[in-house]
Amino acid sequence: MLELRDVHAAYGHVTALRGVSLEVRAGEIVALLGANGAGKSTTLRLVSGLVHPAQGALTFEGRPIHRLPPEAIIRLGIGHVPEGRRVFPGLTVRENMRLGAAIRRDAIGIAADMERMLALFPDLKRLERALGWTLSGGQQQMLAIARGLMARPRLLLMDEPSLGLAPILVQSVFRTVEQINREFGTTVLLVEQNASMALGIAARGYVLETGRVVLAGAAGELLRNPEVREAYLGGRRKERGAVDRSPAR
Repeated sequence: MLELRDVHAAYGHVTALRGVSLEVRAGEIVALLGANGAGKSTTLRLVSGLVHPAQGALTFEGRPIHRLPPEAIIRLGIGHVPEGRRVFPGLTVRENMRLGAAIRRDAIGIAADMERMLALFPDLKRLERALGWTLSGGQQQMLAIARGLMARPRLLLMDEPSLGLAPILVQSVFRTVEQINREFGTTVLLVEQNASMALGIAARGYVLETGRVVLAGAAGELLRNPEVREAYLGGRRKERGAVDRSPAR
Protein backbone atom coordinates (compact mmCIF):
# COMPACT_ATOMS: atom_id res chain seq x y z
CA MET A 1 0.00 0.00 0.00
CA LEU A 2 2.68 2.50 1.11
CA GLU A 3 6.34 2.14 0.23
CA LEU A 4 9.37 4.29 0.98
CA ARG A 5 12.60 3.47 -0.83
CA ASP A 6 15.98 4.95 0.11
CA VAL A 7 14.41 8.21 1.31
CA HIS A 8 16.64 11.06 2.45
CA ALA A 9 15.34 14.31 3.93
CA ALA A 10 16.79 17.42 5.50
CA TYR A 11 15.76 20.68 7.14
CA GLY A 12 18.28 23.13 5.72
CA HIS A 13 21.67 21.75 6.69
CA VAL A 14 20.21 19.32 9.25
CA THR A 15 19.82 15.80 7.88
CA ALA A 16 16.70 14.10 9.24
CA LEU A 17 16.47 10.85 7.25
CA ARG A 18 19.30 8.85 5.72
CA GLY A 19 18.14 6.20 3.28
CA VAL A 20 14.92 5.07 4.98
CA SER A 21 13.07 2.16 3.36
CA LEU A 22 9.84 0.72 4.74
CA GLU A 23 6.45 -0.56 3.68
CA VAL A 24 2.94 -0.64 5.07
CA ARG A 25 0.58 -3.29 3.72
CA ALA A 26 -3.16 -2.79 3.41
CA GLY A 27 -5.03 -3.62 6.61
CA GLU A 28 -1.98 -3.50 8.89
CA ILE A 29 -1.06 -1.48 11.93
CA VAL A 30 2.66 -0.73 11.62
CA ALA A 31 4.58 0.86 14.50
CA LEU A 32 7.43 3.29 13.87
CA LEU A 33 9.61 3.53 16.97
CA GLY A 34 12.64 5.55 17.94
CA ALA A 35 14.08 7.97 20.45
CA ASN A 36 13.63 11.72 20.21
CA GLY A 37 15.29 13.07 17.05
CA ALA A 38 15.26 9.71 15.25
CA GLY A 39 13.22 10.98 12.30
CA LYS A 40 9.81 9.47 13.08
CA SER A 41 7.69 12.58 12.61
CA THR A 42 9.69 13.59 9.55
CA THR A 43 8.73 10.26 7.99
CA LEU A 44 5.04 11.02 8.51
CA ARG A 45 5.44 14.55 7.17
CA LEU A 46 7.02 13.13 4.03
CA VAL A 47 4.11 10.75 3.49
CA SER A 48 1.53 13.51 3.96
CA GLY A 49 3.35 15.94 1.65
CA LEU A 50 4.37 18.49 4.28
CA VAL A 51 8.04 17.77 3.48
CA HIS A 52 9.56 16.59 0.19
CA PRO A 53 12.50 14.18 0.07
CA ALA A 54 15.93 15.22 -1.13
CA GLN A 55 16.38 11.73 -2.55
CA GLY A 56 14.39 8.51 -2.85
CA ALA A 57 10.79 7.66 -3.67
CA LEU A 58 7.44 7.26 -1.92
CA THR A 59 4.55 5.40 -3.51
CA PHE A 60 0.97 4.87 -2.36
CA GLU A 61 -0.90 2.02 -4.01
CA GLY A 62 1.75 2.05 -6.74
CA ARG A 63 1.52 5.78 -7.45
CA PRO A 64 4.44 8.16 -6.76
CA ILE A 65 3.47 10.73 -4.14
CA HIS A 66 6.78 12.31 -3.11
CA ARG A 67 6.16 15.50 -5.13
CA LEU A 68 2.44 15.88 -4.49
CA PRO A 69 1.01 18.68 -2.30
CA PRO A 70 -0.79 17.74 0.94
CA GLU A 71 -4.30 18.29 -0.46
CA ALA A 72 -3.66 15.87 -3.33
CA ILE A 73 -2.33 13.27 -0.90
CA ILE A 74 -5.42 13.63 1.30
CA ARG A 75 -7.59 13.06 -1.76
CA LEU A 76 -5.70 9.85 -2.50
CA GLY A 77 -6.79 8.51 0.89
CA ILE A 78 -4.04 9.38 3.38
CA GLY A 79 -4.97 11.11 6.65
CA HIS A 80 -2.64 12.56 9.28
CA VAL A 81 -3.31 12.97 13.01
CA PRO A 82 -0.41 15.21 14.10
CA GLU A 83 1.47 15.22 17.36
CA GLY A 84 0.01 17.59 19.92
CA ARG A 85 -3.57 17.15 18.65
CA ARG A 86 -3.82 20.71 17.23
CA VAL A 87 -7.56 21.07 17.50
CA PHE A 88 -9.00 24.49 16.68
CA PRO A 89 -9.65 25.99 20.13
CA GLY A 90 -12.37 28.45 19.09
CA LEU A 91 -14.43 25.93 17.15
CA THR A 92 -16.87 23.41 18.56
CA VAL A 93 -16.32 19.66 18.49
CA ARG A 94 -18.68 19.34 15.52
CA GLU A 95 -17.00 22.21 13.67
CA ASN A 96 -13.57 20.67 14.22
CA MET A 97 -14.77 17.35 12.85
CA ARG A 98 -16.47 19.02 9.89
CA LEU A 99 -13.12 20.56 8.89
CA GLY A 100 -11.74 17.04 8.57
CA ALA A 101 -14.21 16.48 5.73
CA ALA A 102 -13.30 19.72 3.91
CA ILE A 103 -12.25 17.87 0.75
CA ARG A 104 -15.56 16.00 0.54
CA ARG A 105 -18.77 17.10 -1.20
CA ASP A 106 -21.11 14.24 -0.18
CA ALA A 107 -23.28 15.95 2.42
CA ILE A 108 -25.25 12.83 3.30
CA GLY A 109 -22.08 10.78 3.74
CA ILE A 110 -20.47 13.50 5.86
CA ALA A 111 -23.50 13.63 8.16
CA ALA A 112 -23.47 9.84 8.51
CA ASP A 113 -19.75 9.81 9.29
CA MET A 114 -20.21 12.58 11.85
CA GLU A 115 -22.71 10.42 13.71
CA ARG A 116 -20.41 7.42 13.40
CA MET A 117 -17.57 9.40 15.00
CA LEU A 118 -19.82 10.57 17.82
CA ALA A 119 -20.83 6.95 18.42
CA LEU A 120 -17.18 5.87 18.42
CA PHE A 121 -16.25 8.60 20.93
CA PRO A 122 -19.10 8.98 23.45
CA ASP A 123 -17.35 11.87 25.22
CA LEU A 124 -17.46 13.86 22.00
CA LYS A 125 -21.17 13.17 21.63
CA ARG A 126 -21.75 14.64 25.07
CA LEU A 127 -19.53 17.63 24.25
CA GLU A 128 -20.38 18.14 20.58
CA ARG A 129 -21.20 21.84 21.09
CA ALA A 130 -18.25 22.51 23.41
CA LEU A 131 -15.33 24.64 22.19
CA GLY A 132 -12.00 22.91 21.55
CA TRP A 133 -10.13 24.76 24.26
CA THR A 134 -12.49 23.49 26.96
CA LEU A 135 -11.69 19.80 26.29
CA SER A 136 -9.26 17.74 28.33
CA GLY A 137 -6.10 16.38 26.71
CA GLY A 138 -7.69 12.98 26.21
CA GLN A 139 -10.84 14.49 24.69
CA GLN A 140 -8.74 16.63 22.35
CA GLN A 141 -6.86 13.52 21.22
CA MET A 142 -10.11 11.73 20.48
CA LEU A 143 -11.29 14.80 18.56
CA ALA A 144 -8.07 14.86 16.53
CA ILE A 145 -8.55 11.20 15.61
CA ALA A 146 -12.21 11.74 14.73
CA ARG A 147 -11.30 14.75 12.59
CA GLY A 148 -8.67 12.68 10.76
CA LEU A 149 -11.18 9.92 10.07
CA MET A 150 -13.75 12.32 8.62
CA ALA A 151 -11.77 12.39 5.37
CA ARG A 152 -12.36 8.61 5.09
CA PRO A 153 -8.64 7.78 4.77
CA ARG A 154 -7.56 4.31 3.76
CA LEU A 155 -4.21 4.99 5.47
CA LEU A 156 -4.11 6.94 8.74
CA LEU A 157 -0.83 8.40 9.98
CA MET A 158 -0.80 8.87 13.76
CA ASP A 159 1.96 10.84 15.48
CA GLU A 160 2.45 10.16 19.20
CA PRO A 161 -1.24 9.77 20.13
CA SER A 162 -0.35 8.89 23.74
CA LEU A 163 1.85 11.95 24.34
CA GLY A 164 0.94 13.77 27.56
CA LEU A 165 -1.98 11.52 28.47
CA ALA A 166 -2.63 9.74 31.76
CA PRO A 167 -2.03 5.95 31.63
CA ILE A 168 -5.73 5.08 31.68
CA LEU A 169 -6.32 7.40 28.71
CA VAL A 170 -3.35 5.90 26.87
CA GLN A 171 -5.01 2.49 27.07
CA SER A 172 -8.24 3.97 25.72
CA VAL A 173 -6.45 5.58 22.78
CA PHE A 174 -4.77 2.33 21.79
CA ARG A 175 -8.02 0.40 22.06
CA THR A 176 -9.54 2.99 19.71
CA VAL A 177 -6.70 2.56 17.20
CA GLU A 178 -7.33 -1.19 17.22
CA GLN A 179 -11.06 -0.62 16.75
CA ILE A 180 -10.52 1.74 13.82
CA ASN A 181 -8.29 -0.83 12.15
CA ARG A 182 -10.59 -3.77 12.85
CA GLU A 183 -14.03 -2.25 12.22
CA PHE A 184 -13.31 0.44 9.64
CA GLY A 185 -10.55 -1.46 7.84
CA THR A 186 -8.25 1.58 8.11
CA THR A 187 -4.54 0.88 7.71
CA VAL A 188 -2.46 2.68 10.36
CA LEU A 189 1.15 3.87 10.46
CA LEU A 190 1.71 4.67 14.12
CA VAL A 191 4.60 6.77 15.44
CA GLU A 192 4.89 6.15 19.15
CA GLN A 193 7.47 6.19 21.95
CA ASN A 194 5.38 3.87 24.11
CA ALA A 195 6.93 0.82 22.46
CA SER A 196 5.14 -1.77 24.56
CA MET A 197 1.67 -0.42 23.76
CA ALA A 198 2.44 0.22 20.09
CA LEU A 199 3.93 -3.20 19.43
CA GLY A 200 1.09 -4.75 21.42
CA ILE A 201 -1.41 -3.73 18.73
CA ALA A 202 0.85 -3.66 15.64
CA ALA A 203 1.51 -6.42 13.15
CA ARG A 204 5.03 -5.19 12.36
CA GLY A 205 7.41 -2.47 13.39
CA TYR A 206 10.46 -0.44 12.41
CA VAL A 207 13.01 1.17 14.71
CA LEU A 208 14.69 4.40 13.63
CA GLU A 209 17.96 5.75 14.99
CA THR A 210 19.44 9.04 13.77
CA GLY A 211 17.43 8.89 10.57
CA ARG A 212 18.12 5.25 9.68
CA VAL A 213 16.09 2.05 10.02
CA VAL A 214 18.16 -0.14 12.32
CA LEU A 215 15.62 -2.87 13.12
CA ALA A 216 12.50 -4.20 11.44
CA GLY A 217 10.29 -7.21 11.91
CA ALA A 218 7.14 -8.70 13.36
CA ALA A 219 5.87 -6.85 16.43
CA GLY A 220 6.31 -9.88 18.70
CA GLU A 221 9.90 -10.34 17.57
CA LEU A 222 10.72 -6.70 18.27
CA LEU A 223 9.15 -6.92 21.72
CA ARG A 224 11.46 -9.82 22.51
CA ASN A 225 14.52 -8.21 20.95
CA PRO A 226 17.04 -7.35 23.73
CA GLU A 227 18.09 -4.12 21.99
CA VAL A 228 14.50 -2.90 21.82
CA ARG A 229 13.83 -3.97 25.41
CA GLU A 230 16.90 -2.14 26.66
CA ALA A 231 16.31 1.04 24.67
CA TYR A 232 12.53 1.39 24.85
CA LEU A 233 11.25 -0.81 27.66
CA GLY A 234 13.99 -0.40 30.23
CA GLY A 235 16.60 1.99 31.51
CA ARG A 236 16.07 4.81 29.03
CA ARG A 237 12.37 5.23 29.76
CA LYS A 238 12.85 8.49 31.67
CA GLU A 239 14.83 10.00 28.81
CA ARG A 240 12.09 9.11 26.35
CA GLY A 241 9.50 10.95 28.40
CA ALA A 242 10.80 14.32 27.31
CA VAL A 243 8.94 16.18 24.59
CA ASP A 244 11.10 16.48 21.47
CA ARG A 245 11.19 19.82 19.72
CA SER A 246 13.98 19.07 17.24
CA PRO A 247 13.31 19.29 13.48
CA ALA A 248 14.65 15.77 12.85
CA ARG A 249 11.62 14.11 14.41
